[in-house]
Amino acid sequence: MTLQGEYIPSRAQWVRDQVEEYEASGGTKANTLRDTGLPVIIVTMRGNKSGSIRKSALRRVAHDCEYALVGSIGGGRKSPVWYYNLLAHPGEVGIQDGREALPVRVREITGDEKAVWWERAVAAFPPYADYQAKTDRQIPVLIASRTS
Repeated sequence: MTLQGEYIPSRAQWVRDQVEEYEASGGTKANTLRDTGLPVIIVTMRGNKSGSIRKSALRRVAHDCEYALVGSIGGGRKSPVWYYNLLAHPGEVGIQDGREALPVRVREITGDEKAVWWERAVAAFPPYADYQAKTDRQIPVLIASRTS
């Protein structure tokens, strides 16, 4: 699935650069979170207010062909903008994981399901636990599942 519409790159230069290099290389370059060596995916979505195409590089947390999208924003007081985009348009989402481009649908999880996925997320990226400890909000987790 390719979303149609105007693409508006991130305001953050490093995000713009990473998305551009990741996509241009077919996922063989710029495929880790800055200097951590930990893999990322590119999530393509529709903006909740603008309707434009937006893209974010997010930490790769995968299990059984599904992905957890963790709205940590470093333990900040608010959830990231991409979280609201995904809630507004859960069926207009694509993930590029390396060379593979996948149409997905997202849903927010809670309760026991979130607890299981949260453990997976912290195992993949231990700072998530620190991020949750430093904020009063519950960090949201969305699951992206392949649609076709």
